[in-house]
Amino acid sequence: MRKEFTVEFDVHERRGRAGSRQMHPGEAPAQPDLPPGRVPRISRLMALAIRCQELVRRGEAVDYADVARLAHVTRARMSQITNLLNLAPDIQEQLLHLPLVTSGHDPIGERDMRPIAVIPDWREQRRLFATLQASSQALSQPVTSTDHL
Repeated sequence: MRKEFTVEFDVHERRGRAGSRQMHPGEAPAQPDLPPGRVPRISRLMALAIRCQELVRRGEAVDYADVARLAHVTRARMSQITNLLNLAPDIQEQLLHLPLVTSGHDPIGERDMRPIAVIPDWREQRRLFATLQASSQALSQPVTSTDHL
């Protein structure tokens, strides 16, 4: 005599390493309510530069060349990233708190910041950064039909 039965349970799919699909028991965890958009790349790089500085300061890395090896980047790239630490502290803070990018390109890029970071005078840095902010805001304004008449 053969009996048939049905077993029901909840499973959800999650991406594993290298994008492989994995089945997990239970319902999928609730997704946090995140604001739309992404953190600008320059904000992430500024945070990375501060983190690298902290690793060297604490002795967890011997020097920035050691950090470059750990991060699998060239020493030149590590220099580009850590040069952001030469910016005035208030500029660093502004970079860390840029608004999320919801579409298109980042308003301020790393290449925009490189020439500012090499200037030793913080007042001049602030002046150039203000000019950069103004031009990036002007570029992000939508064009209306009366603007091109």
